[in-house]
Amino acid sequence: MGADFDKGVAALSAGDFATALLELKPLADQGNAAAQFSLGFMYDNGHGVPQDYKEAVRLYRLASDQGLAVAQSNLGLMYSNGQGVPQDYKEAVKWYRLAADQGDASAQGHLGFMYANGHGVPQDYKEAVRLYRLAAAQGNASPQSNLGIMYANGHGVPQDTPTAYMWFNIAAASGDKNATENRDKISKRMTPSQIEKGQDLTRACIAKNYKGC
Repeated sequence: MGADFDKGVAALSAGDFATALLELKPLADQGNAAAQFSLGFMYDNGHGVPQDYKEAVRLYRLASDQGLAVAQSNLGLMYSNGQGVPQDYKEAVKWYRLAADQGDASAQGHLGFMYANGHGVPQDYKEAVRLYRLAAAQGNASPQSNLGIMYANGHGVPQDTPTAYMWFNIAAASGDKNATENRDKISKRMTPSQIEKGQDLTRACIAKNYKGC
């Protein structure tokens, strides 16, 4: 009986790494992009195999070359962090962009961060905001928190404390610790009416499922 991808992914999610490896490795060796990504993830995190960033990069690249967005996003992160490859922000941007163009929220958030900080691209706050917004609309907490920072500082958008509070509040509800700290910090210099407005904006944004906030 052949290897079973769904069984392998279910085992990986359940922490049964021996079964995951048994099911996913043959498929990865046969060129299955999703299996290559999943096996790369195992090597990236040392799940059932010795942690090996170079092997993770190799597998992510195989899947990325087949156009798998989640693999492209993770490959970008490896280049951004210099894990398994020399740190190379331009190469990271290349892979983030390929994944972001396919709608991958994680890649959109990471690419937004690159633009916000001028890593591998000219610093461009407006482009950072655009990308953060795309990722935030998909419920990704880190870009939501980063949008709060942009509004708090007036980077790429007009400075708007209640809207900054809104994004921090939304990200904090997902457990983002930085967002919680930033919300609590910004609230200390807000008037009660500004906080109330921020809370109203939060409820309205959640009701719209983060779209058009």
